Amino acid sequence: MFAGRRAAAVALNGALKSSNSRAKHTLPDLSYEYKALEPVISGDIMALHHSKHHATYIANLNAAEEKLVTAQSKGDVSGIISLEPAIRFNGGGHINHTIFWQNLSPNGGAPSKELLAAIERDFGSLEKMKDALATRSIAVQGSGWGWLGLNKESKRLQIATCSNQDPLEATTGLVPLFGIDVWEHAYYLQYKNVRADYVKRIFDVANWNDVSARFAKAQ
Repeated sequence: MFAGRRAAAVALNGALKSSNSRAKHTLPDLSYEYKALEPVISGDIMALHHSKHHATYIANLNAAEEKLVTAQSKGDVSGIISLEPAIRFNGGGHINHTIFWQNLSPNGGAPSKELLAAIERDFGSLEKMKDALATRSIAVQGSGWGWLGLNKESKRLQIATCSNQDPLEATTGLVPLFGIDVWEHAYYLQYKNVRADYVKRIFDVANWNDVSARFAKAQ
């Protein structure tokens, strides 16, 4: 029994050392300039969205994870549980925005033949998929995201929405391929309260090369 407890203590200490020595999350660089997506998304929105909003999610996530390490080291189960909302919200914000930046490009190409075939199979056409994703995204109540995702079990493409910063895969099991941020900070400076105009235009800067690569990796 003593040997078992000692082994468990060694394992816990090892895990905590690993957590303490982990690299902190950092703001990912963009592969394009803030103004590169104009006129669809203004440079001012991109600068604010990336350097302020995303950076805040990362700062708060790092702070929550540091508190989690402390709570784990103390065996504070209540403290561990209390940190779940902050980690979910800020971690989801980091995950979602990292995908979002990569999903966008001033030169996004076209869907691969494999992705296009899947879209036509599951939605009838690329335009019908865009319409369906736009409709669901526009209809999100409050803040959230609209997603094109892949169901790993059925191998079918699906559209889903998530509230606030809930990450798609952890929430629904769908692999995220293309996401539309419908938080007001993503469009309000330019489109005011007309979310529909923003959502419909975002396909003009969709990075289909990235979406196609995500689809191929998820297969």
